[in-house]
Amino acid sequence: MMASSTYRGQCFCGAVKFEVTGAPKEMGYCHCESCRSWSASPLNGFTLWDTKDIAITGGEDQVGEYRKTENSHRRFCRNCGGHLMTYHPEMGLIDVFSAMLPELVFKPELHVHYGEKVLSVLDELPKFADLPAELGGSGVQLTE
Repeated sequence: MMASSTYRGQCFCGAVKFEVTGAPKEMGYCHCESCRSWSASPLNGFTLWDTKDIAITGGEDQVGEYRKTENSHRRFCRNCGGHLMTYHPEMGLIDVFSAMLPELVFKPELHVHYGEKVLSVLDELPKFADLPAELGGSGVQLTE
């Protein structure tokens, strides 16, 4: 586990600033259609944090939220549209895209929703069809 630190991030225009404190609960790659569409990428690097470890430090009035489903409350800057974080209420965690925390050393530990992948990633990390059981998924792992 990483040492406790504070990492700062901001939206694309800088109107909204936030910080996370401590260490992420998990880091990895998500391959689900929603994350791919939201991030405009074939996969999304995620970092999961306890909700108590995240604070908006500037521009809170500029934070918007979009809910395609009740599982993911995606937060963004109303000024520039830049992504901020995604609250997952069923897990009690907030996902901050790894790219939003430039000082955090991103060390992915798994792939989630690999059953929906559009890009194969040949690495040694576990690949889950959906989510690990401890995060509410089936726990089924896939092979390449």
